[in-house]
Amino acid sequence: MIDPEILRAAEAHLRRRDKKLARLIDAHGSCTIGGSRRDPFHVLCSSIISQQLSSRAADTIQARVAVATLAGARFKPTHFLEISPEALRACGLSNAKAKWLKAAAEINHADAAYFRKLGKLDDEAAIETLDALPGIGRWTAEMFLIFALGRLDIFSLGDAGLRRGLNLLHNKGEKLDDETSLAITARWAPYRSVGSWYLWRMADTKAVTASQT
Repeated sequence: MIDPEILRAAEAHLRRRDKKLARLIDAHGSCTIGGSRRDPFHVLCSSIISQQLSSRAADTIQARVAVATLAGARFKPTHFLEISPEALRACGLSNAKAKWLKAAAEINHADAAYFRKLGKLDDEAAIETLDALPGIGRWTAEMFLIFALGRLDIFSLGDAGLRRGLNLLHNKGEKLDDETSLAITARWAPYRSVGSWYLWRMADTKAVTASQT
């Protein structure tokens, strides 16, 4: 869990560094990222399932996988060690994702301290370590750092929702290039994850508004 006092300090910092983001903070209230402890293995599996899918499609497939594996609310390595790739594909997963989930389960089963060791690494070293796993690219690793390890200073250039939110906030929806995007979010350090949370809220709100018009 992330200490709420740290989040309030992060919000104050972001207000000072970015006036446009300050208005977004006013609109969406206190950040709740890291409000509860999340199991690292479950977060990693959820991220694999979500790759290149809309949130609705990802939620649907994840629910099917949870039923098929008898996982309930939280995935554990044994859930994927005991199920066939064919059964996972029947849930709507690609062959690749089925293999990646089983590989993640095998790695964690072989080394129960894997995620504890990962948590001791700095951000970039942790991303590189995760990136070496089958099917885990930089985006998945960055989401893991934010939502499983509670890292506060991550901005993912590969996240479509973040890019859309940043474009809306700083360029009236027009696409910003990578260099400009990084320059803007560099001002948010060391709380880029908190700034990202507000961008996701903005992108989600705009998507809902657009669907209702």
